[in-house]
Amino acid sequence: MSAVNLAHPANAMNTPLPAAPSLQHQIEGRALRSILLTSLAWVSALLASVPLISVLYMLITRGGARLNLEVFTELPPAGFELGGGFGNALVGTFVMVIIGAAIAIPVGIMAAIFLAELGPYSRLAALARFAAKTLTGLPSILAGVFAYAMVVLTTGTYSAPAGGVALAVLMLPIVVLTAEEAMKMVPKIMKDAAYGMGSTNTQVILKVVLPTAMPAILTGVMLAVARAAGETAPLLFTALFSNYWIVDGGHLAAMSPTASLAVLIYNFSGMPFDNQLELAWAASLVLVLIVLVVNIASRIFGKPRF
Repeated sequence: MSAVNLAHPANAMNTPLPAAPSLQHQIEGRALRSILLTSLAWVSALLASVPLISVLYMLITRGGARLNLEVFTELPPAGFELGGGFGNALVGTFVMVIIGAAIAIPVGIMAAIFLAELGPYSRLAALARFAAKTLTGLPSILAGVFAYAMVVLTTGTYSAPAGGVALAVLMLPIVVLTAEEAMKMVPKIMKDAAYGMGSTNTQVILKVVLPTAMPAILTGVMLAVARAAGETAPLLFTALFSNYWIVDGGHLAAMSPTASLAVLIYNFSGMPFDNQLELAWAASLVLVLIVLVVNIASRIFGKPRF
């Protein structure tokens, strides 16, 4: 009987339960975990910044010593020559990036308008998104091979437009995906208000969606430009290299081999001459500064305004 009485629910209710941890202990445990995770994040960030800081240090110490006005205005030197610069490569880089941007930006924004506003759930939109996401992981050298087959073999010469087409292939998916997401972030209430006032679909896109999403669209455009400015492999297949200015005697010699900073760095870094090696370091520093300025500008213009 005693065993039965002990197992009775009334007796079980009288059994004291283990004490729950106090609220103070729970708060202390969460604070400790927060401190540990924050410290881990800081340590990870510092470790990740070590390669970047070391690269910047090498570029500044080795490339900064050669920076002067001459390197921006002179042509690349020959093997045993002293002095010289990479002015033609700087101009060629800007020309090919502008050509690529002139192709990729309008096409990318129009594609993003269709994906975000006109046919977001159509089969064509799903196929376009899949193609854009696939192109983001495309090796850059394959973009060069594509432009080589489409432009170089057609025109019969290496040229700045061929390099621009290769860069446009790399820029296009970045512009499309970022512009689409930017348009999707536009508050629906703004578009509904415009429709309620009698605006057409075209007017809503041009007067509401694009102006509101423009800061984020500019961010994507600048990131695409920054990536294109540092590409080397596509330009080896399309623009090759030149020791002369792209503007010859007041005329734009676009349909001829064109110099670029990335290819100049690739060529000069393997030469056994100190002068060319110093120019390669200086060109690397200039290229990094260009990319840095573009990324900072994307941060400034990419701030949301709604």
